[in-house]
Amino acid sequence: MEQPVIDDTLVRRMVTTQFPHWADLPVRSVAAGGWDNRSFHLGDGMIVRLPSSADYAAQVEKEHRWLPKLAPLLPLPIPTPLAMGKPASGYPWRWSIYRWIDGDTATPERIRDLSGFAASLAQFLVALQRIDPTGGPAPGLHNFFRGGSLTTYDAETRQAIAVLSGKIDTAAATEVWEAALRTTCNRSPVWIHGDVSAGNLLVQEGRLSSVIDFGMLGVGDPACDLSIAWTLFDGESREAFRAMLPLDPDTWARGRAWALWKALIVAAGLAETNAVEASVSWRIIDRVLEERSIDA
Repeated sequence: MEQPVIDDTLVRRMVTTQFPHWADLPVRSVAAGGWDNRSFHLGDGMIVRLPSSADYAAQVEKEHRWLPKLAPLLPLPIPTPLAMGKPASGYPWRWSIYRWIDGDTATPERIRDLSGFAASLAQFLVALQRIDPTGGPAPGLHNFFRGGSLTTYDAETRQAIAVLSGKIDTAAATEVWEAALRTTCNRSPVWIHGDVSAGNLLVQEGRLSSVIDFGMLGVGDPACDLSIAWTLFDGESREAFRAMLPLDPDTWARGRAWALWKALIVAAGLAETNAVEASVSWRIIDRVLEERSIDA
């Protein structure tokens, strides 16, 4: 299917037609609009998000259903859905209008105390995991099987390791991956964000202020939400993150493997990605392989 052209003109046309009470508000692209969705400011207080392909279209209704139920039970702000748009003007999927959340994307230079930031994020995840998951969406195509079994990505991971032969320690990478595959998630499914990455964390005054982009939301194994321990944290901050989360060593082993999987496929060129992810994938691989065992 040919991908639609998503630009200011399209967004302005659809807002005017479907939500005429907002027709006079200016529309402009968000500087860092994301990969899965294209994002646009609507006035000063709202953001329009349009899935960039059919792969992400199912996430719209899921977020509108579940985010209002989760938000009151979480210690940090998350996106507030205000309206759901319909396909129109050649754009084939549902789309969303959310309340704008102030903050800057989390980067090390913007974070005042990385260990404190890690602890705050861990507290958020603990609160998320404690929410009653009854009726929540199981891992599937809607979230690329986040919260499900790592075996879904076994063939892809082994292919990436083979492609990177001579560039990374393939024996160590295989060891980390296979160690995780030998574990089993024996706990009841919990709510997962599904994509806990620096790009989905906002900072104000050096502190974690909000968690955004719940397109990968689901109910399952929380291991996938641990990958940030290697993608953003290191040393003391990683230990602060781990200390706040009451999870067993096997879950951490799977979390480490989730981080390795994504970095491997990006480094091997097996995944569509953005320039930022591509530039940091090698550093993530190094961080993961530095640890040859997962301690309690």
